[in-house]
Amino acid sequence: MKFRTSRDHEPELNITPLIDIVFLLLIFFMVSTTFKQEFEVGINLPEAASDSKLKEKPLEISINEQGVYFINGKQLVNTQLRTLKQALKKVAGDNRKMAIIVSADANTPHQSVVTAMDAARQMGFTRLSFATQQFSK
Repeated sequence: MKFRTSRDHEPELNITPLIDIVFLLLIFFMVSTTFKQEFEVGINLPEAASDSKLKEKPLEISINEQGVYFINGKQLVNTQLRTLKQALKKVAGDNRKMAIIVSADANTPHQSVVTAMDAARQMGFTRLSFATQQFSK
């Protein structure tokens, strides 16, 4: 009995399991990825005979570096949510379609900005934007 190993035959590498894993990872990342939503769309808005809403002054919530709130330039007595909601109600009255601009210092605590957004949402305001300045190089 003669045992002989054949060197003519190269070993095979089965890459099928590797391909399966790569496809599973690809599917996982495709499903779990959130895509950026673009809110700026190039459209031509219709014209209106009455432009009274265009002249409406927006309500401005300013927040300084310490987290102190100002409504249209007037400082609030404290930083509580209830106080902020009362001030919004006093300034806006029953007009919940008024635009709100949040101007926060770059070093403002994040919680102060979230509190301002929460107060506006609880009061029924839907038009909220943030004031920024253009970054210069």
